[in-house]
Formats: sequence, structure tokens, C-alpha cells
Amino acid sequence: MSAQWQETPQIRRMLPADLDAVVAVEREVFLFPWTRGNFSDSLDSGYHCRVLEQAGHIFGYGVMTIGADEAHLLTLSIAAGWQRHGWGEKLLQQFIRVAREHHAQSMFLDVRESNQAAARLYERIGFRHIARRKDYYPAMGGREDSLIMELTL
Repeated sequence: MSAQWQETPQIRRMLPADLDAVVAVEREVFLFPWTRGNFSDSLDSGYHCRVLEQAGHIFGYGVMTIGADEAHLLTLSIAAGWQRHGWGEKLLQQFIRVAREHHAQSMFLDVRESNQAAARLYERIGFRHIARRKDYYPAMGGREDSLIMELTL
């Protein structure tokens, strides 16, 4: 193992220079990925955009908005080879800290009904299922419902 790969991963602000790497992870993980424009617009709009990086290699990211005492986690993803090692939870906890620092009272997110691993992670952290959005996500052969989850901060 090279010395650079022993470097501790860090969470930092997403930069425009990160977009190619972020989009590559997005396309690896999702069948219906966000576009480069979606991420660029998020940066331009001042959303809270973070990446997980180790030795210059981006392997996770997330985007959150905050307004009217509410935080909305719009997306969070970890590259396939890095999943199931606690990185999603570490990144989510960072977003929760940011939301609290900005005095948000609640944090909301949508998760695909079929994404039970993510829903279990959110529940373990304290999110609760509060509603369902019918046909919210594109899916193979149609649409898929979203579970709306909330964390009281």
C-alpha cells in the first residue's frame, strides 16, 4: 500500500474542480443520476455541497439546502467500493452538524422505497418516516415512491 492511500479521508467543501469526479461516482451508483449541471447549479446556488476525499480521490459526496429553519438533504452517495464501511454515516453526521450550526430545527430527506439499506441507516441515526411521495423517482419500467424522512435537530 502506498503512503498516499494511508492518508485519512476528509470531508471538505465541494469545488467546481470536483464535478467530474462527483459525476463519475453518481453515474456508478445511480441508474438515474444527477447531471453535471445539477451539481454545478447546486454549487452556484450556495447549497451545502461536500465531498469525501482520500489522497485526492473523491469517493463520496452530498448536497443539502437550508432555509426557513429546515435542512433538506438532496443527495448523498458513496462510491460502490467504499460502501458498507461507515462513510455514508460519517458524511451524514457532517451534514447534521452543518444543519445544527445554521440553526435548522428539522432535517428532511427522500429515499427510494426500495433502498432499504439507506432507510435503515437513516432510522439508526434517528430519522423517522413521516410520509410517502407517490411516483417520485424514475425507475426501470415506471416510477418509484419515495419515503420522506425527518430528523428533529
